[in-house]
Amino acid sequence: MNRTMAPPLGADMLRTVVDWAIATRRSVRAYLPEPVPREEIEAILSTARYSASGMNMQPWHVHVLTGPAKARLSAAVAALDDDPGRSGGLREPYDYYPREWFSPYLERRRKVGWDLYGLLGIAKGDKQRMHMQHGRNYRFFDAPVGLFFTVDRELQEGSLLDYGMFLQSVMVAARGRNLHTCPQAAFLKFHRQIAELLEIPAGQMLVCGMSLGYADESAIENSLSTEREPASAFTTFHNNAKETKA
Repeated sequence: MNRTMAPPLGADMLRTVVDWAIATRRSVRAYLPEPVPREEIEAILSTARYSASGMNMQPWHVHVLTGPAKARLSAAVAALDDDPGRSGGLREPYDYYPREWFSPYLERRRKVGWDLYGLLGIAKGDKQRMHMQHGRNYRFFDAPVGLFFTVDRELQEGSLLDYGMFLQSVMVAARGRNLHTCPQAAFLKFHRQIAELLEIPAGQMLVCGMSLGYADESAIENSLSTEREPASAFTTFHNNAKETKA
């Protein structure tokens, strides 16, 4: 792709298409069994590689799982998840979430959780069904493609910022092909076992997993639409010259 080429669409249509791809990206938790052609996966990653990164470091590495390889990994991780004696002491390679939740993040976390459980008819306190629903993460919500993203352990926090832009590009490029995704931090707890199963070098750290496929729009959980704050709630414009006294 020529990175300086003219837009393929007129200004209005271009804006609409780009905005649509960003706004319709959501975490999809049920997929059709329809396979995703390898050339589509390669095209998504080939587009995402143009994401910004400090000093052009490009810190990303991607592991793509399909077919028996995905099934084997899912079965191994699910078995660990179902055995508290083996999984209880496992820890993530880095802190994704705050150690102590506080407002407004605590309320947002609770709302998305209970909105999802409400759609699925999972009552508060039903730990067995909660565990089963959470366990669907490890089957990639039945998506035909599972992705794992790793980064060099020696890199610093800035590379995780770069990685976030790369992950967003993957998800937006997927939308451009009528595909959906679900980025998943749930796999982080099992990073050592995943590294062993996929023979990931010790110098690489798991950043997250991701499901990729065609959404099952008949699944009730895919009707979930999370609320977002308006731009005015998190934006401050600075456009007045500071007054000075004579």
